Amino acid sequence: MIFLKTISTKRIGLFFSALLFALVLACQSQKTSDPNPVPPDPGGGIDYQTTPVTLREPANFPTKLYDLTTNPLTVEGVSLGKTLFYDPMLSRDTSLSCGFCHQQFAGFGHSDHPLSHGIDNKFGTRNVPGLQNLAWDREFFWDGGVTSLDELPISPIQNAVEMDLKFSEALNRVQKNPKYPPLFKAAFGSDTVTTARFLKAISQFLLTLVSADSRYDKYVRKESGGTLTTDELAGLALFQQKCATCHATDLFTDKSYRNNGLPVSGINDQGRYTITLNEADRLKFRVPSLRNVEKTFPYMHDGRFSSLDQVVEHYRTGVTDSPTLDPALKTNGKLGIALTDTEKTQIIAFLLTLTDNTFMTNRAFSAN
Repeated sequence: MIFLKTISTKRIGLFFSALLFALVLACQSQKTSDPNPVPPDPGGGIDYQTTPVTLREPANFPTKLYDLTTNPLTVEGVSLGKTLFYDPMLSRDTSLSCGFCHQQFAGFGHSDHPLSHGIDNKFGTRNVPGLQNLAWDREFFWDGGVTSLDELPISPIQNAVEMDLKFSEALNRVQKNPKYPPLFKAAFGSDTVTTARFLKAISQFLLTLVSADSRYDKYVRKESGGTLTTDELAGLALFQQKCATCHATDLFTDKSYRNNGLPVSGINDQGRYTITLNEADRLKFRVPSLRNVEKTFPYMHDGRFSSLDQVVEHYRTGVTDSPTLDPALKTNGKLGIALTDTEKTQIIAFLLTLTDNTFMTNRAFSAN
């Protein structure tokens, strides 16, 4: 009887101990639960807390295209992406970074050279495009050869005349550098450097590069500082009449691929055709945004023009006919866009109102 009572007493004690332990766990769970938890990074396996960042979506912009649910912006992720963007360690000889070619003062383009300037002073075959408002894009480069922002950095890192480093080696270098594991852990809950985390971090930084504070923007949003002169307003009207077919919406591009009548250069770049192998795409290039166009010289896919005057003059008198020439540049058998000298001056005056100095001096985007 005493033995049975002892067993019974032990069982009761164990039961109440287990019950008490369960209650403690439940209380702790209630205290630490987050009503809006950050989705765990696949494979992370570690609880972590990040600080959300809201993507700026200007009132005069169309709906963004990037799916933020797959890569929510956080302070920690953006900071990591910015560090990677400006790190020359991602080039073969550690001499240049993404920011070397994409210079903030030039609208994140490269004003120093007509063509991309990379490793060992090698030159590519195309002009460096500016980086801005990337949440509103699905295709990248002059030929649209990349269709995901999250895959964009792979190309310049591995390109033999740009950064010339195997992507696997770039990941290896980042993993071995002592400054990065804590940054990855803060952003993704794990210090393991994976391809997905590396690329998503850079995307987070790039997504913050929103340019929408030019005088034109303030004019259309009826904000302080949005006054346009008589010539600028006349240029805006002319632009809407003669240029907005291609440079549409307040992004100033319809994102299409068009042959704008440039004579073929010695590089013999066939444009979109190199991606699609469709004859209808020969000599077609992506319509670039004209935002910050004052600062993103030289112009065209091969940087052949150094001034806006030359660009507008091309459309007025320099268009070359070819089977894929855009119909907008050939009306009633006449090539180009009809403009008087005064109209040319007015359109250029309007284009200068698209300069966003705040964007090009924002310390949040700079290396330091």
